[in-house]
Amino acid sequence: MSTQATTGPAPSIDVTGCLICSLDEAPADARVFSDPLWAAEVVPGYEVPGWFFLRARRHAELISGLDDDELHTLAPRAQDLTEAVREATGAEAVYFMSFGESYRHYHALITARGADVLPTSRGGFIVGALADGKDRDAALALVPTVRRAYARLAAAREQRTKTAASA
Repeated sequence: MSTQATTGPAPSIDVTGCLICSLDEAPADARVFSDPLWAAEVVPGYEVPGWFFLRARRHAELISGLDDDELHTLAPRAQDLTEAVREATGAEAVYFMSFGESYRHYHALITARGADVLPTSRGGFIVGALADGKDRDAALALVPTVRRAYARLAAAREQRTKTAASA
């Protein structure tokens, strides 16, 4: 059973014009996965190879707006997606960042960081690579490889869960 993270009736939220909500209409070639609670894709304006948004499908503002089911499933989705990105890109590091300032709809920016990134551009400073790093074709070319790795990792997790439950 799902419970809201907040008490009382849910406030009325106007989602018209929400970029993150509009990603439900993203083309299939940009999508890594989509399930009832979460989706991940290459996002227009953020088409840097190895960069993906992991987002709540429901319009939930900030992490505090996620319900119990979303909170329970966020970590496994994040772990599988960051590992899939690492495998597909060979990146030294994969960052999971969530700010909530530009878009309040809960999402995390997953970014692959290669060895070629200067130390002064690592960590949160990597977002500065957005201006020079955009390459839509290269970003979309990675999606099938990330999708396959994610599917394999998620299936292995599901199998481990079933095995543990039956033990």
